[in-house]
Amino acid sequence: MTTLTLTSRVGRRVGRGLGILVRNWLLFFALVGIWELSARLGKSPFFPPPTEILTASAKLWFTGPVSQLFLTDTVFDNVLPSLGRTLGGWLLAGALGVALGVALGRSKHGMDYVGPLFAFFRSVPPPALIPVFIVLFGLGPGMQTGSIIFGAIWPVLLNTVDGVRSVDQVKIDTAKSFRTPRSYWVRSIVLPAAGPKIFAGLRLSLSISLLLMVISELVGSYNGIGRSLMDAQQAFDFPLMWSWLVLLGLLGFGFNAAFLAVEQRVLRWQPTRNGRI
Repeated sequence: MTTLTLTSRVGRRVGRGLGILVRNWLLFFALVGIWELSARLGKSPFFPPPTEILTASAKLWFTGPVSQLFLTDTVFDNVLPSLGRTLGGWLLAGALGVALGVALGRSKHGMDYVGPLFAFFRSVPPPALIPVFIVLFGLGPGMQTGSIIFGAIWPVLLNTVDGVRSVDQVKIDTAKSFRTPRSYWVRSIVLPAAGPKIFAGLRLSLSISLLLMVISELVGSYNGIGRSLMDAQQAFDFPLMWSWLVLLGLLGFGFNAAFLAVEQRVLRWQPTRNGRI
């Protein structure tokens, strides 16, 4: 392969990548442009132009000292604790949901006993139970993490039960005929077969975790993104308020993109996996 051919291929790939990037983000930047123009013409204090929000965001997060990689104390005092609560609660909910889901999915009558109980608790909106978690854990990370776990566990649990029950009966009979050890069979056959549904539940629970992080911090927290958002709103500092909202959008997008990248890698054996984000 000549250098000219290699350069041409790289050029085509870069051009194709830029074309996809422009296509995917064209509508977004068009809407931002419309917002900028409308905000400057309307001059409403409640809807500042995106450039003003961007300036407020940069000042809020990236004007720290060099020793902190230009990150401000606000990032360390509010953003990182919120990220820890979100990811910690989500991981605990995922681990509990998968473990319980596999056990109940393999049980013949397990869901008959706990199914009505799950339907009852799943019908209660998690934000409505925040006062209960405040009584149980007090104000602080315990209450917030408990709220996230309670709300995020259901998609993982129910999807795992459904995925485990959908394992091909031929595989089950084959494993029994060869007297395959239960732990090996669960790890090598059940979990991979239920993997797509488990990942679907985990992806849904991740967005629920982010939502409940904000709600729990709005109600009872001394720091965090939700608390900062409420403080900015009460101070009528609307550029700052929009900065926190933009950060939540960025976090949601980043979480989703990172999760899909992991999912694509773990489930790459699926022929229908297309890699779209």
